[in-house]
Amino acid sequence: MAERRATPGWIGDRGDPVRILLLRHGQTAMSAAGVFSGRSDPELTDLGHEQARRAAAYLASRQDAGEGIGRIISSPLTRTRQTAEAAAGSLGLDVDTDENLIETDFGRWEGLTFDEVHRRWPEEHAAWVGDTTVPTLGGESMSQVEDRCSALVEDLAGAGTVLVVSHVSPIKAILRAALQVPSAMYSTLHLDLAGLSVVEFYPGHSMVREVNDTHYLR
Repeated sequence: MAERRATPGWIGDRGDPVRILLLRHGQTAMSAAGVFSGRSDPELTDLGHEQARRAAAYLASRQDAGEGIGRIISSPLTRTRQTAEAAAGSLGLDVDTDENLIETDFGRWEGLTFDEVHRRWPEEHAAWVGDTTVPTLGGESMSQVEDRCSALVEDLAGAGTVLVVSHVSPIKAILRAALQVPSAMYSTLHLDLAGLSVVEFYPGHSMVREVNDTHYLR
């Protein structure tokens, strides 16, 4: 783990970062159906539990190699808590929950497929995809998701290495902040169920170490 953690020389001495391992929850019936799944609260499917178990085993192997995870924080929704609890069992840690990590409020689009939403509200859907300040119909915008995720990252300053278990939108928001890239990233980056990404936030700098690792699921 020491080599992976080495601070690149080109950024200079920035001190110790907060290192965040971002784990997406495992499969639910709604994710399997390909529908908007925001504030609905489905449980993991059998496959989802297996994905969580495999992710937990991989995280335990990283911990044994010196990863240094000292805290687990999860979205309060059932699918993320179940995924986080699998990791907690392997790592010997408790799970804290944070409302900032909850999935986007998709409003009237909740439970509908992406194609259904685009057919019924083409202008609203296109506006939401193209502009982070535009909310879903009756829900929230990606800018709002970014604001709460930014608040979480700021609160984690000095926390060392933290496992965060969340959903697609918050994970992408944190990745975007670390990459400092345009919002088009939201529609060009795919994140798999139970995929792992790793970011580091230094004072005045950020770095993405890993994106959407799923080798442990294969």
